[in-house]
Amino acid sequence: MSNRYESAKEMYAAIGVDTDAAIKKLKDIPVSLHCWQGDDVTGFDHDGPLTGGIQTTGNYPGKARTPDELMADMDKVMSLCPGTKKLNVHACYAIFEPGEFVDRDKLEPKHFAKWVEFAKKNNVGIDFNPTFFSHPNMKDGLTLSSPDEDVRKFWVEHGKACVRISQYFAEETGMPCVMNIWIGDGFKDVPADRMGPRMRYKQSVEEILSEPYDRNLVKPCVESKVFGIGVESYTAGSAEFSLTFAATHEGCLPLMDNGHYHPTEVVSDKIPALLTFFPEIALHITRPIRWDSDHVLLFDDEPREMAKEIVRCDALDRVYMALDYFDASINRISAWTVGFRSWQKAMLNALCTPHDKLKKMQDDGDFTELMVVQEGLKTMPFGDVWAKYCETCGVAGDESWFEDVKKYEADVLSKRA
Repeated sequence: MSNRYESAKEMYAAIGVDTDAAIKKLKDIPVSLHCWQGDDVTGFDHDGPLTGGIQTTGNYPGKARTPDELMADMDKVMSLCPGTKKLNVHACYAIFEPGEFVDRDKLEPKHFAKWVEFAKKNNVGIDFNPTFFSHPNMKDGLTLSSPDEDVRKFWVEHGKACVRISQYFAEETGMPCVMNIWIGDGFKDVPADRMGPRMRYKQSVEEILSEPYDRNLVKPCVESKVFGIGVESYTAGSAEFSLTFAATHEGCLPLMDNGHYHPTEVVSDKIPALLTFFPEIALHITRPIRWDSDHVLLFDDEPREMAKEIVRCDALDRVYMALDYFDASINRISAWTVGFRSWQKAMLNALCTPHDKLKKMQDDGDFTELMVVQEGLKTMPFGDVWAKYCETCGVAGDESWFEDVKKYEADVLSKRA
């Protein structure tokens, strides 16, 4: 393997790429690993079905049922994935002591103390998401945009509680916490009033963000949604709404989920557009198939282009990256691992691309040569650089990590009822 890497290193050097530097840089770029892949977005504060435009499919055995099982599964995933990790936690993953329970508007930092303990054990930060779905207080499928003042107040208080919890996460881990606001509010059929819900949503988010927090520690975001199950005709938090809200509220970041747009739109094109105006942006990275289906991320075209844009724009310290998908039809450990490793591959591939050389060709109008060189890059010995990166990080290569997962399934997952 050493000889293969040295050969690949020389080939990349010939086109102006330092693969050693790329490997070193990638090791320090944090990516958030989402807890909800392990238990199909169930969480620990409710027993009912998913509601609010959220749906998982599949019933593969071995789903995590308790906080301890979920954290053990995440430990296993992190041991198989190279690079720097963060955790990404939803509010519905509050962990209560026996006999204790509070509703979402009354959540406190203490209900997430075990997540902080887990993060410290793994030396990682935590990102956070209020949970505006799967709750009895969704009235007619609406939360922050509801015309019912009591409903709206409940969810505003939930959001404020999450700001306080995000501050706690950041203070405890010493790393900024990205707090993402996403709602599935909308209507199944053509609405009679499109503006009213958006005005209420705007006011609600403003009230949430009136809660005091340190802007160096808490990074609030608003995430858009094009449609959802049961809200096919209208969503309050559309792309235009969310982007404009972030642009007009200092300190609020736009968060783009690459499954939350029309099928012909690509987030890779939106990244440099937003970086032109925003000092920081955030991403939820997934794989939509025809719609926001949250399939496991693969090393395919759009993630590669997204990663290239982050690197091309010299924005590694300006883009907060998090995974967001949930597939219950396959082994969940493998789903997590394939997705995380795929994004790492996309980032390494971007770091191994001679962007300055390609930009010059474009600026000089050498479009024929640009096409030729870009096509040639596709067959460079990238796999050998990736194998070296995995070796440097002390994790298994592509040819062997799945054996570890199969053993974990036989020894642990198969014993879960």
